[in-house]
Amino acid sequence: MNAPLRFNEALLIAGRAFHPFQCVAWAPQEGNGELSLTVVDRTSNRIGRKQIPLSAYSDPRQLAAMLEQARAEISGEGYSLEPWTMPA
Repeated sequence: MNAPLRFNEALLIAGRAFHPFQCVAWAPQEGNGELSLTVVDRTSNRIGRKQIPLSAYSDPRQLAAMLEQARAEISGEGYSLEPWTMPA
């Protein structure tokens, strides 16, 4: 995947990267183009948070790297994530 990603594509990819947990993704209303991610467990406790700038989430390689970093942080806290790879 080398073409720039649209916002909705980045949202879908991020949403799948943190299973079995839920990833809530949104763009803040102030319109700076940033993608905000919050990962919550089954009891709605926040277990991770990441801000991804437009320049990173529109680039598939940068988005993959940022999602992998967020996954590593969550795993480092003792949470088990399902295997995930960036879609091609």
